[in-house]
Amino acid sequence: MNRTEHVVKEVEPGSIAQEMGIEAGDVLLSINDHEIEDVFDYRYLLKDEYVEVLVRKADGEEWLLEIDKDYDEELGVAFENSLMSDYRSCSNKCIFCFIDQMPPGMRETLYFKDDDSRLSFLQGNYITLTNMSDHDVERIIQMQLAPINISVQTTDPELRCMMLHNRFAGEKLRYLDRFYQGHVEMNGQIVCCKGVNDGENLRRSIGDLMKYLPFMRSVSVVPAGITKYREGLYPLDLFTKEEAVDIIEMIEAYQKVCFDQYGLHFVHASDEFYLLAERDFPEEERYDGYIQLENGVGMLRLFQEEFANAMRMLQSDQTGQYKLRTGKRALTIVTGKLAFPVIRAAAEELCKACDGLTIQVYAIRNDFFGETITVAGLVTGQDLIAQLKERQQAGKELGDTLLLPANMLRSGEQVFLDDVTVQDVERALGLSVTVAEPTGQAFVEAALNPDYLMGRENDGETFVYVQGYDK
Repeated sequence: MNRTEHVVKEVEPGSIAQEMGIEAGDVLLSINDHEIEDVFDYRYLLKDEYVEVLVRKADGEEWLLEIDKDYDEELGVAFENSLMSDYRSCSNKCIFCFIDQMPPGMRETLYFKDDDSRLSFLQGNYITLTNMSDHDVERIIQMQLAPINISVQTTDPELRCMMLHNRFAGEKLRYLDRFYQGHVEMNGQIVCCKGVNDGENLRRSIGDLMKYLPFMRSVSVVPAGITKYREGLYPLDLFTKEEAVDIIEMIEAYQKVCFDQYGLHFVHASDEFYLLAERDFPEEERYDGYIQLENGVGMLRLFQEEFANAMRMLQSDQTGQYKLRTGKRALTIVTGKLAFPVIRAAAEELCKACDGLTIQVYAIRNDFFGETITVAGLVTGQDLIAQLKERQQAGKELGDTLLLPANMLRSGEQVFLDDVTVQDVERALGLSVTVAEPTGQAFVEAALNPDYLMGRENDGETFVYVQGYDK
């Protein structure tokens, strides 16, 4: 029979695969005589304690390997394609799509629109369901893959077709019923577009999605990101303060109903709506465990809680005074306009607690995408360099260290969205750059300890942030 072939790239030393003689370049043909569609078939078929694995060696010989192992134990191989399948690109042209608002000339990968349900489970991506089939849905239910993150936008089928510019988008909402019936955990997202799916339509969508509780654990409501590159696209406007207040009040009213019935607050407004409305963020308990941090829901409240906890850990048990001793230290912290008020308040509190520490916090204006983009994760290296250079030329000292949040950089690398590197920033500004995770604890540690390294471990009990401080 014709089989999908998956080429082994690496074999982990000491693994089952190595013990069974599997080598790089071998081809995996089947497990338990089942063809392997993708990585989820692979993992699902390998769960059992006894499996039969068919591989083809470099000389063309096929080996049927009978393997006894622990339940859920992996073979210890990596494949040339980690998904073990081609990536599925998006078939929509959403009226709010950020990729359609990207300037020309950036690296090619930034223009790829993915809408692959597999990436929902592997990376937490939100998907529209529009390129999924009944077969895909049945596999998810059978394998109990969860959670699946769904970009709903609206529960009005006709409006959803318009917003996604896809005539099948409305009918795909029926998959929500299938997942609910199959007890598959879901999270939802509504990208709120002014005058389109807000107001009464938003009210309808929230009410419709409540029927999927408790299997739909959360729904985030986030404003559409609008760059300056919207020529020829659907006209979208920013929300006003008053409109943000209306959205928050609607959501908070539903939170009370949902919590009374299900013990979940369920629907959440993004941090951006609270800042625009000039409202305090909800207390930590109302975020239901911060289910939707990646959508900008609760990130700043979590930062505040982590910062407060880190500051408490620096206090003397006897006097309540901060046990800090440091020499003179001056640094600059940069962020986006959105997080600026929270970061500035934390910096001011830390400086009050620590004599000799001076922190300047600057919100980098997003000239690259336009001033309507306010998140730190979309700040470019060229904007950062240009605006800090202006301050230097105006005679404003930036201190000895520049502190960057890690979400300004490509994951695991020292590169901004526009391919400017951290080293480029250091050379341009003549400053040492420290990169820290965007958490309250890392903020304190990086600000106080010049030798801070991102990802450094501590014992969870005490911090040694300051040179000269004896624990």
